[in-house]
Parts: sequence; structure tokens; C-alpha cells
Amino acid sequence: MHEENTSERLVHGYVLAGGGSTRFGRDKALVEMDATPMLLRMRTLLLEITKEVNVIAPPEKYAALGITGIGDRWAGQGPLAGIITALLTTQEASSEAQWNLIVGCDMPFLTREWLAYLVVRAQASSAEVVAPQSAQGLEPLCACWRTTAAGKLQTSFDEGVRKITHAMKRLQMEVLDEADWKRFDARGRLFWNMNTAADYDEAKRIMEAQRA
Repeated sequence: MHEENTSERLVHGYVLAGGGSTRFGRDKALVEMDATPMLLRMRTLLLEITKEVNVIAPPEKYAALGITGIGDRWAGQGPLAGIITALLTTQEASSEAQWNLIVGCDMPFLTREWLAYLVVRAQASSAEVVAPQSAQGLEPLCACWRTTAAGKLQTSFDEGVRKITHAMKRLQMEVLDEADWKRFDARGRLFWNMNTAADYDEAKRIMEAQRA
């Protein structure tokens, strides 16, 4: 178990696993990397950084993994709904957590070092969301969200916004560009996610090559 840092009490961790994995063809939270289901892999990674980690998913969906999910309040409405659910959960718990590290369940190359840096940057920031930006654009499913941002995000959601990056425009945002994250990502894979079965096969091939 990692040593407890007092600042960890100010950060909650969440893994989003409520999606339908329609492009993937099966539940990608359950596919294994290094003999570990991705959901458990991501949860363990966040536990090294934050005091508490919850999974946004139907409560009993991952009971076989020993996980009780927190149901998405707007199930089937996309990841923005999951982010708002996470922030409201922290808010309603009367937690002292000011920040929430929220990640998708399908990013096999995320590292403890990068996530720890992201959390430190958030805790020093006056922004409402601290998010990296890669060559593909903003990476909102690997970002830190201030708990109090829930209201603005929900207003956008209630107005019909479903794209996370559109809702983020209402928030004070701090963007971490390549100058911030490149030293954690020499191979350019940090934010690589598995949208399809082919992506999963490629991720396994890369990891096997790294071990060779």
C-alpha cells in the first residue's frame, strides 16, 4: 500500500465504466492486460494516487470483480453524464475532496507518474478542470475536475450538450500540453485508448514487445 499523503484526501478517483462498448464488441472493462481486467487495472492505478476510488457503472455489473458501482444518473447518455455523476457523488458525500481524478477504463498506457503529476498540477490550480491536450485534442477522460464544477456541467447537460469538450467551455480550464506530459510519454501512447478489438490486440502486442 502506498504511503498516505495528506493531500490525497482532497482528491477522489473515479473510473468510468458505464458505456456500452458497442464499437469494441464486448465489455472492454473486462478485457485483460497482463492477466488483469482493465477495470481492476485502472482502479488499482488510481488507488496509488488518490485516497478513494469509485467506479461509475451499474451497481451490480462488476460484482464478480468485487466492485460495487455507482449508477450513472443519466444512463446511456455518454461519458459527460458519468463525469457529472462522479462530481455530484463527491459533493453529496460532504467530502472535503476539492478535486476528482476521472479516467476511462480503456487506457492501458497511463502511468502512476503522469497521474501523480496531473493531480499536483490540479491542486495548485485555480481552474475548474485541468486536462491534457494531445495531437488528437483535449483528453477529458484523463483529467482532474473540481467538485464545484458539477453545477455548470449539469446546466450544459440539461441544455442538451453531450460532448464533454463542449461542456468544458463553460469552465475555467487549465490545459497541459506536450511540454507538460511528453516526459511521461516518450512513445506517444499515454492517452491511447482502446475503441475497437483491433486496438486491444495492438495494445497487447505492444506490451508483449516491451517485455521481450
